[in-house]
Amino acid sequence: MQVLYFAWVRERIGVPREEVETSATTVADLVAELRGREERYDLAFSDMNAIRVALDQELSDLDASLAGVREIAFFPPMTGG
Repeated sequence: MQVLYFAWVRERIGVPREEVETSATTVADLVAELRGREERYDLAFSDMNAIRVALDQELSDLDASLAGVREIAFFPPMTGG
């Protein structure tokens, strides 16, 4: 699965995207796996209230299933202007 990181999430992790092999069944499971990798992931995902997620370019929730998902993106909330 392709994992994309945007804005300060990307800055904390240090890469804009990566291919991830996972056994996670939900977004929350994937976040837990990523946080266990290294300190930079743990820091980036330490406050999930400050991160939004999109599955195949559709906004989603942490309890969403990853079945059939090809791409997941993590990004801070957007503001209008």
